[in-house]
Amino acid sequence: MTEPKTDTLAVPGAVLHYDVRSHGSGDHPVLLLIGSPMGAAGFATLAGHFTDRTVVTYDPRGAERSRRTDGAAESTPEEHADDLHRLIATLDAGPVEIFASSGGAVNGLALVARHPEQVRTLVAHEPPVARELPDHEPVLAVCVDIHETYLRSGMGPAMAKFIALMSHEGAVPAGFADGPAPDPAAFGLPAEDDGSRDDPLVGQNMLSCTHYRPDFAALRAAPTRIVIGVGGESGQVLTGRAAVAVADRLATEPVTFPGGHDGFLGGEYGATGKPEAFAATLRTVLTG
Repeated sequence: MTEPKTDTLAVPGAVLHYDVRSHGSGDHPVLLLIGSPMGAAGFATLAGHFTDRTVVTYDPRGAERSRRTDGAAESTPEEHADDLHRLIATLDAGPVEIFASSGGAVNGLALVARHPEQVRTLVAHEPPVARELPDHEPVLAVCVDIHETYLRSGMGPAMAKFIALMSHEGAVPAGFADGPAPDPAAFGLPAEDDGSRDDPLVGQNMLSCTHYRPDFAALRAAPTRIVIGVGGESGQVLTGRAAVAVADRLATEPVTFPGGHDGFLGGEYGATGKPEAFAATLRTVLTG
């Protein structure tokens, strides 16, 4: 596998940056590793476990290097899916295989619903589609509160509420959003507002991602093989519970991956999961 080669792709409203780690054997489909808002930097360790194939990573619109050019304050799964559609077409490598994490898994589901011919296998790891949860009303209320907190008070207070939601195990009770606000300092976050309002997580994608409703009829009809992943250590938090709910709607059994929601990380962003075991499970899933 070569060192990553970076390129750009102009799409409506943004310029995407993507990295290609080439392997010339042609024995495997191109593997696309995607997150949202996590960008290419989060997949360096995982990519290193697939040196037998070409691996592509990218920064979603509004995140890291892929800045928006239209000034929009929100990015939707449909926009991300169109970006991925254009990126795969640009690669011109036939149907690809995709490992998609978190918001990237939501975008991957949107892509397959619209362009199933481009994707041979989609491994959607813990898509946070909160609408599919039985406790979706209080969950979505918290998501709205997080976004409004960001607009009102900035990053620290909003991210503290986000971490509290994502670490909560089991059903989210009614009125959770009305409870005492967590202290940003408890999570090492600043309480001061720096005035910026372009954060891709609690700003641009918070509502559109969690409120997205997959087109299950289109997904069930697609020729794409869809595998839903859930973390062995995150099955009781929002993302793991949502993954199980999506698998149920698709009438398939979820695959358990080592670690939690970030099980594939190998030190990126200061977090380390179980990357070797995670990659081994992913390889097994991809080989069918």
